[in-house]
Amino acid sequence: MTMDATLSGHLQELRRGTVVVASLTVLREPGYGYSLLETLSAAGFEVEANTLYPLLRRLEAQGLLTSEWNTDEARPRKFYRTTTQGDAIAIALREEWARLDKAITDLDPTRGNRK
Repeated sequence: MTMDATLSGHLQELRRGTVVVASLTVLREPGYGYSLLETLSAAGFEVEANTLYPLLRRLEAQGLLTSEWNTDEARPRKFYRTTTQGDAIAIALREEWARLDKAITDLDPTRGNRK
């Protein structure tokens, strides 16, 4: 396996979890799927619709998101929003992310932080 293929696989694994955290964070304000895709893309998260929509359904099934249809516009849209539990999970995941980031930084000998 080439270096590029190996890196690509590891980056995909890394991004998979970050999209969950990012989605729960963004959806603290109601939003629909396409808008979420645009927001995530603008922030640097590479995610495709065929990945995001099943993720949204899974998070809703887990009780972390709620959804409702808005039929006021010409084209009905399904809006998502984090639940109270979803907010708590997002906060916990972001705290863990910060802890892991610090731990990895502390392991980096080029930073002079290693004990």
